[in-house]
Amino acid sequence: MKRFSGFLHVMVVLFCIFAFGACSKKAVPSKGEFGAGAGYGADQAGTGPGGLGLSESQWRELGLNTPAERQEFMQRAQGFENDDVYFSFNGYTLSEEARKTLQVKAEFLKRYAKVKVTVEGHCDERGTAEYNLALGERRATTAYHYLVQLGIPSGSVTMISFGKERPLATGHDETSWGKNRRAHFALNFQ
Repeated sequence: MKRFSGFLHVMVVLFCIFAFGACSKKAVPSKGEFGAGAGYGADQAGTGPGGLGLSESQWRELGLNTPAERQEFMQRAQGFENDDVYFSFNGYTLSEEARKTLQVKAEFLKRYAKVKVTVEGHCDERGTAEYNLALGERRATTAYHYLVQLGIPSGSVTMISFGKERPLATGHDETSWGKNRRAHFALNFQ
Protein backbone atom coordinates (compact mmCIF):
# COMPACT_ATOMS: atom_id res chain seq x y z
CA MET A 1 0.00 0.00 0.00
CA LYS A 2 2.89 2.32 0.83
CA ARG A 3 4.31 1.70 -2.63
CA PHE A 4 0.99 2.62 -4.28
CA SER A 5 0.80 5.83 -2.23
CA GLY A 6 4.28 6.87 -3.45
CA PHE A 7 3.30 6.09 -7.05
CA LEU A 8 0.12 8.13 -6.66
CA HIS A 9 2.11 11.04 -5.23
CA VAL A 10 4.51 10.98 -8.21
CA MET A 11 1.58 10.87 -10.64
CA VAL A 12 -0.08 13.88 -8.99
CA VAL A 13 3.17 15.86 -9.16
CA LEU A 14 3.66 14.97 -12.83
CA PHE A 15 0.06 15.90 -13.60
CA CYS A 16 0.55 19.30 -11.97
CA ILE A 17 3.73 19.94 -13.92
CA PHE A 18 2.06 19.14 -17.23
CA ALA A 19 -1.14 21.00 -16.37
CA PHE A 20 0.67 24.22 -15.44
CA GLY A 21 2.98 23.89 -18.43
CA ALA A 22 -0.01 23.65 -20.76
CA CYS A 23 -1.40 26.88 -19.32
CA SER A 24 1.66 28.97 -20.04
CA LYS A 25 1.08 32.14 -22.03
CA LYS A 26 2.12 32.50 -25.63
CA ALA A 27 5.04 34.87 -26.12
CA VAL A 28 3.97 38.27 -27.41
CA PRO A 29 6.41 40.08 -29.70
CA SER A 30 7.93 43.24 -28.32
CA LYS A 31 7.46 46.61 -29.98
CA GLY A 32 10.92 46.30 -31.51
CA GLU A 33 10.04 43.14 -33.44
CA PHE A 34 8.38 43.46 -36.77
CA GLY A 35 4.71 42.66 -36.29
CA ALA A 36 4.02 40.51 -39.30
CA GLY A 37 6.87 38.11 -38.72
CA ALA A 38 5.92 37.46 -35.13
CA GLY A 39 3.20 34.98 -36.01
CA TYR A 40 5.13 32.81 -38.44
CA GLY A 41 6.87 29.61 -37.46
CA ALA A 42 10.41 28.47 -38.19
CA ASP A 43 9.22 26.44 -41.18
CA GLN A 44 8.23 29.70 -42.84
CA ALA A 45 11.43 31.60 -42.14
CA GLY A 46 11.80 34.26 -44.79
CA THR A 47 14.82 35.49 -46.61
CA GLY A 48 14.33 39.13 -45.75
CA PRO A 49 16.31 41.10 -43.20
CA GLY A 50 14.92 41.89 -39.77
CA GLY A 51 13.28 38.52 -39.25
CA LEU A 52 10.08 39.21 -41.20
CA GLY A 53 9.49 35.48 -41.47
CA LEU A 54 7.54 35.42 -44.72
CA SER A 55 7.62 32.24 -46.76
CA GLU A 56 8.91 32.29 -50.32
CA SER A 57 5.34 32.02 -51.64
CA GLN A 58 4.24 34.98 -49.49
CA TRP A 59 7.12 37.07 -50.86
CA ARG A 60 6.05 36.14 -54.41
CA GLU A 61 2.42 36.94 -53.63
CA LEU A 62 3.53 40.42 -52.60
CA GLY A 63 5.40 40.65 -55.92
CA LEU A 64 8.76 40.94 -54.16
CA ASN A 65 11.12 38.52 -55.85
CA THR A 66 14.60 40.02 -55.53
CA PRO A 67 16.62 40.62 -52.36
CA ALA A 68 16.72 44.35 -53.18
CA GLU A 69 12.91 44.54 -53.44
CA ARG A 70 12.53 42.66 -50.17
CA GLN A 71 15.10 44.87 -48.43
CA GLU A 72 13.27 48.02 -49.56
CA PHE A 73 9.94 46.57 -48.45
CA MET A 74 11.36 45.66 -45.02
CA GLN A 75 12.69 49.17 -44.45
CA ARG A 76 9.46 50.80 -45.56
CA ALA A 77 7.32 48.33 -43.58
CA GLN A 78 9.26 48.93 -40.38
CA GLY A 79 8.86 52.67 -40.85
CA PHE A 80 5.15 52.11 -41.51
CA GLU A 81 4.67 50.24 -38.23
CA ASN A 82 6.85 52.57 -36.18
CA ASP A 83 5.09 55.79 -37.18
CA ASP A 84 1.98 56.16 -35.05
CA VAL A 85 -0.74 58.81 -35.24
CA TYR A 86 -1.22 60.77 -32.01
CA PHE A 87 -4.30 62.40 -30.50
CA SER A 88 -5.04 65.10 -27.97
CA PHE A 89 -6.41 64.35 -24.50
CA ASN A 90 -9.90 62.81 -24.85
CA GLY A 91 -9.66 63.54 -28.58
CA TYR A 92 -10.08 61.53 -31.74
CA THR A 93 -9.81 64.26 -34.36
CA LEU A 94 -6.88 64.03 -36.77
CA SER A 95 -4.33 66.81 -36.59
CA GLU A 96 -2.61 68.09 -39.74
CA GLU A 97 0.48 66.06 -38.77
CA ALA A 98 -1.68 62.93 -38.34
CA ARG A 99 -3.20 63.46 -41.80
CA LYS A 100 0.28 63.70 -43.35
CA THR A 101 1.33 60.49 -41.58
CA LEU A 102 -1.79 58.73 -42.87
CA GLN A 103 -1.10 59.98 -46.41
CA VAL A 104 2.35 58.34 -46.27
CA LYS A 105 0.74 55.14 -44.96
CA ALA A 106 -1.81 55.21 -47.78
CA GLU A 107 1.00 55.52 -50.36
CA PHE A 108 2.68 52.46 -48.83
CA LEU A 109 -0.58 50.46 -48.86
CA LYS A 110 -1.24 51.43 -52.49
CA ARG A 111 2.26 50.37 -53.52
CA TYR A 112 1.95 47.04 -51.68
CA ALA A 113 -1.73 46.39 -52.38
CA LYS A 114 -1.74 42.81 -51.04
CA VAL A 115 -0.70 43.98 -47.57
CA LYS A 116 -3.41 44.43 -44.98
CA VAL A 117 -3.26 46.58 -41.86
CA THR A 118 -4.91 46.57 -38.45
CA VAL A 119 -5.48 50.00 -36.92
CA GLU A 120 -5.15 49.77 -33.14
CA GLY A 121 -6.72 52.48 -30.98
CA HIS A 122 -4.85 53.25 -27.75
CA CYS A 123 -5.40 55.62 -24.81
CA ASP A 124 -3.55 56.86 -21.78
CA GLU A 125 -4.17 55.43 -18.31
CA ARG A 126 -6.65 58.07 -17.17
CA GLY A 127 -10.34 57.21 -17.19
CA THR A 128 -12.19 53.92 -16.87
CA ALA A 129 -11.42 50.85 -18.93
CA GLU A 130 -14.82 51.10 -20.64
CA TYR A 131 -14.38 54.78 -21.51
CA ASN A 132 -10.91 54.17 -22.92
CA LEU A 133 -12.03 51.18 -25.00
CA ALA A 134 -14.70 53.39 -26.59
CA LEU A 135 -12.24 56.25 -27.12
CA GLY A 136 -9.66 53.87 -28.61
CA GLU A 137 -12.32 52.61 -30.99
CA ARG A 138 -13.16 56.18 -32.08
CA ARG A 139 -9.45 56.84 -32.70
CA ALA A 140 -9.05 53.67 -34.76
CA THR A 141 -12.25 54.45 -36.68
CA THR A 142 -11.10 57.98 -37.48
CA ALA A 143 -7.79 56.70 -38.88
CA TYR A 144 -9.59 53.90 -40.75
CA HIS A 145 -12.04 56.29 -42.44
CA TYR A 146 -9.24 58.63 -43.47
CA LEU A 147 -7.29 55.77 -45.08
CA VAL A 148 -10.44 54.67 -46.95
CA GLN A 149 -11.02 58.28 -48.02
CA LEU A 150 -7.46 58.27 -49.43
CA GLY A 151 -8.33 55.28 -51.63
CA ILE A 152 -7.40 52.27 -49.50
CA PRO A 153 -9.98 49.47 -49.92
CA SER A 154 -11.98 48.99 -46.73
CA GLY A 155 -11.29 45.24 -46.91
CA SER A 156 -7.57 45.92 -46.46
CA VAL A 157 -8.04 47.64 -43.11
CA THR A 158 -9.37 46.26 -39.83
CA MET A 159 -9.70 47.97 -36.47
CA ILE A 160 -9.35 47.09 -32.81
CA SER A 161 -9.33 49.10 -29.61
CA PHE A 162 -6.98 48.27 -26.77
CA GLY A 163 -8.04 51.26 -24.69
CA LYS A 164 -5.46 51.75 -21.94
CA GLU A 165 -4.46 48.07 -21.77
CA ARG A 166 -1.28 48.21 -23.90
CA PRO A 167 0.60 51.40 -23.05
CA LEU A 168 3.68 52.25 -25.07
CA ALA A 169 5.10 54.43 -22.28
CA THR A 170 4.70 53.36 -18.66
CA GLY A 171 5.26 56.70 -16.93
CA HIS A 172 2.54 58.61 -15.12
CA ASP A 173 3.13 62.04 -16.63
CA GLU A 174 2.00 64.10 -19.61
CA THR A 175 4.91 62.95 -21.79
CA SER A 176 4.00 59.28 -21.30
CA TRP A 177 0.30 59.92 -21.65
CA GLY A 178 0.91 61.76 -24.93
CA LYS A 179 2.79 58.73 -26.32
CA ASN A 180 -0.09 56.43 -25.36
CA ARG A 181 -2.87 58.46 -27.02
CA ARG A 182 -2.36 56.96 -30.44
CA ALA A 183 -3.44 54.84 -33.34
CA HIS A 184 -0.88 52.15 -34.11
CA PHE A 185 -0.73 50.32 -37.44
CA ALA A 186 0.19 46.60 -37.59
CA LEU A 187 0.77 44.94 -40.95
CA ASN A 188 -0.86 41.58 -41.74
CA PHE A 189 0.01 39.04 -44.42
CA GLN A 190 -2.76 36.45 -44.39
